[in-house]
Amino acid sequence: MIDAVIDALRMAGTMAWQICWSLILGFLLAAVVQAVVRREQVSDLLGDDRPSTLARATGLGVASSSCSYAAVALARSLFRKGASFTAAMVFELASTNLVIELGIILALLLGWQFTLAEFVGGPIIIVLVALAFRIMLRENMIRDARAQADKGLAGSMEGHAGMDMSIGGHGSIWSRLASRRGVTSVSHIFVMEWAAVVRDILIGLLIAGAIAAWVPVSFWQHLFLNGHPVLSAIWGPIIGPIIAIASFVCSIGNVPLAAVLWNGGISFGGVTSFLFADLLILPILAIYRKYYGWAMTLRITGVFYVCMVLAGYAVEAIFQILHLVPAAGHAFVGHAGVSWNYTTWLNIAFLVLAGLLCTRFIRTGGIGMLHMMGGNPTSGTTTAEHHHDGEEPAGSSDPGRLE
Repeated sequence: MIDAVIDALRMAGTMAWQICWSLILGFLLAAVVQAVVRREQVSDLLGDDRPSTLARATGLGVASSSCSYAAVALARSLFRKGASFTAAMVFELASTNLVIELGIILALLLGWQFTLAEFVGGPIIIVLVALAFRIMLRENMIRDARAQADKGLAGSMEGHAGMDMSIGGHGSIWSRLASRRGVTSVSHIFVMEWAAVVRDILIGLLIAGAIAAWVPVSFWQHLFLNGHPVLSAIWGPIIGPIIAIASFVCSIGNVPLAAVLWNGGISFGGVTSFLFADLLILPILAIYRKYYGWAMTLRITGVFYVCMVLAGYAVEAIFQILHLVPAAGHAFVGHAGVSWNYTTWLNIAFLVLAGLLCTRFIRTGGIGMLHMMGGNPTSGTTTAEHHHDGEEPAGSSDPGRLE
C-alpha cells in the first residue's frame, strides 16, 4: 500500500514538474491581458443575443479568469447588470475553455492537436448553446432567473470575480505595462489567478496520479469500448462529460486526468467533451441552482451537456477527415520521471520570475486581497486598499485614481 501511494505521488509530482513553467507562463500572459482589459461597462456591451454581441462575449471571456468558479460568479454578475442570459453563458464558456494557459498545458501533456481541438470545439459549443437557448428559453424563464440572481446569494469565488485590477491612463499598452502601476497590476492578477485555481490543479494532479498508478489500462479499454472503433467514437463524447462531472475537478485541473483517459483509450472526441465539461461538475451545478433556481439549472445542465457531446462528435469528425488525430497512448502521465533537461531549466527560470511577481504582490498590499477572494469584496471595492511606500494599488474603485 505504501509503495502504491508513493508511486501515485511520484506520477503526480512528475506531471506537476512537467507543466510547472507552462502554468507560470500561461498565467503571466493571462495577467497581462487582464491588466489592459477593463471590465467597466462590459454588461452594456452584452445586452442582447445578436452574433456580434456573442462574439464580444467570447472575446471578453477569453480575456477573463480561467477559474471556473470565478467565471460562473462573474457571468451571474454580468447578467444582474443587464447582460443577456445567453451572452453571460457564452462569456462563462469562453473564459474556461478558450484561455491561453489551458492551451499551453494541453500541448505539453497531450499534444498540439488537443490544443487545436479545444479552440475548434469551443466556438462550436458556443454557437450550439446560443441556438439552443434561443429555442428553449422564454421571457418568463429569464425573468425568474434574473429575480433569483438579484437575491445576491453568494457562491464560490465571488470576491475574485468582483475584482478588476486593470490599469487605465494614457500612453501605449507596453508603456503602461512597464510602469510601476502596470507591474503591480500584473503581479496582483497573476497571484490571484494562481490562488483561485491551485486547489483544482493539485486535486487534478493527485487524482490523475492515483488513477495512472492504480487503475489498469484494461479497465479503461473496456469502459471506452476500445476494441470497437465506431462504437468507441460514439461512446467517448457521451461518457467524457459524465466522468468530468463525477471527478469534481474543474478548470485546468482536469487536463492531467484527460491525459490518463487518452492513454486509457477514450476517443479523441471523448477527451474534447471531457475537457469542456468543467462547468458541469457537481459543486458548480449547486451554484447554478443558488444563482438561477432549479428550472434554469436543469436547462443549463441539459443544454451544456448535449452541446458538449455534439462538439465532441464534430471535433472527432473534422480531425479524422484532416488526419489530425494523434496516436493513442502518447500523453505524458508521469512515468518518465524528472531529469536534467530543458524542462528543468525552464522551470528554474519561470519559478524565479514567479517569485519576483509574488514579492511585488506582497509588498503592494496583496495579502489583504487574498482574504476577499472567497466572498464578496468588503466595502464593494474591486482592488486592494493597501499600498507600499506611497504607491497606489494597481486598481481602485475611484475612476479618477485609475486614470
